[in-house]
Amino acid sequence: MNLLETPIPPLSSNLDLQKITIGKQLLLEDFPFSIVELQNYCETGLLTYCPGILTEKNNPKCARCGNRDKQWFASYPCSRCGEICLYCRKCIMMGRISSCTKLYTWSGPPFTLETTPKLSWSGTLSPGQKVASERVVTAVKENKDLLVWAVCGAGKTEVLFEGIHTALSAKKRVCIATPRTDVVLELTPRLQAVFPDIHVASLYGGSEDRHTYSPLTISTTHQLLRFYKAFDTIILDEVDAFPYSVDEMLQYAVSQARKEVSSMIYLTATPNEKWQRECRTGKREFVTIPARYHRHPLPVPKFEWCGNWQKLLKKNKLPPNVMKWLISRLQSNKQSLLFVPQISLMEKILPILQVVNPNIVGVHAEDPDRKEKVQAMRRKEVPMLVTTTILERGVTFPNIDVAVLGAEDRIFTESALVQIAGRVGRSADHPTGHITFFHYGRTEAMVKARNQIVNMNKEAMKKGLVDA
Repeated sequence: MNLLETPIPPLSSNLDLQKITIGKQLLLEDFPFSIVELQNYCETGLLTYCPGILTEKNNPKCARCGNRDKQWFASYPCSRCGEICLYCRKCIMMGRISSCTKLYTWSGPPFTLETTPKLSWSGTLSPGQKVASERVVTAVKENKDLLVWAVCGAGKTEVLFEGIHTALSAKKRVCIATPRTDVVLELTPRLQAVFPDIHVASLYGGSEDRHTYSPLTISTTHQLLRFYKAFDTIILDEVDAFPYSVDEMLQYAVSQARKEVSSMIYLTATPNEKWQRECRTGKREFVTIPARYHRHPLPVPKFEWCGNWQKLLKKNKLPPNVMKWLISRLQSNKQSLLFVPQISLMEKILPILQVVNPNIVGVHAEDPDRKEKVQAMRRKEVPMLVTTTILERGVTFPNIDVAVLGAEDRIFTESALVQIAGRVGRSADHPTGHITFFHYGRTEAMVKARNQIVNMNKEAMKKGLVDA
């Protein structure tokens, strides 16, 4: 019996199908329905589909991730169609797109939220936050793009609440997208508490909300590959962060996920040079939050020359001023972070420091105990973390000093150094601290990072956003 002769079972709820597929492009494998049910939905016009691999000017293009680069395509003997099939390797982590596969999307009536979720937040915005919040609301109402250039620790999440509420009140669908899963996991309970009347969908690899429809979704940028013209408002957090900043596929995914008439809110403490220039020349709409909510200026990095520290390291030694910095923090019982350029260097530095204090630990992206070590630092069980740039953003310790060893290394870009400096003084109870760049020669990135921080402090002072 072929497929067309198979008896068609009762359809699942149209509403369930609509919630799963609306605003998405999904593979057959993504559905909890049978292929016969999907075929019937297509015949009734509730679903439409397109080929997974398109052809443009005799060249293949992946319909999901937009890949046109031939080196990211490969062929394999396909058991589905019995032919040699072309498939896209670029987005294969989301399920294989090949010549014979189809991407399904909802084409039935639109889905709208029946009730308006209330905003349940009793906090107070600082003057700088309030200005930015009003600009976000305007951008949402007028379907415009806006860059929110907020210093590290400015409290940018709170700035979004009124804008999200404005969008939801207008029956718009909102997505907060971020490059990292841990940010999704952190933001979800915060937004759920602020909007308790709805289920906030949380999307990341292995998420249970994969088939959940919500007017408010928090997602990794990778998960947006499944969406197509879904959101009226996208809030893109950490727009400068890896991997989004360098991955054209993720940038394509965000672009495809927004509706043609929509607003895009970009959030960053460190826009790249091109965006900064566009802000200065009036080519990009932006608003700055140049001060932290606790009204204290940003700690300004201190440059300290430490000589050829890598040569010393080969002799299992560190520069005297670096050791002095370390011992001073240990004696004053002040927790600290020490950033180094590479894992291999960290592994050489760590034993030297552990002679002084065996409780000092190191952490990096490939460390299986990374989360446990960070939690131990939060519990004040660790006096110092030696780390790569993995902790340059997304972590907050209430009362720390920070240093960078080898600040001249090219991995320490202007953006990275500003973010690292932003780990200091974030708490209202401990709004000050020291940030030191130990170097073997100043770089343009170091100077630009310090200048950016100084200029933000000047702007905050001029606007009366910090206490003199």
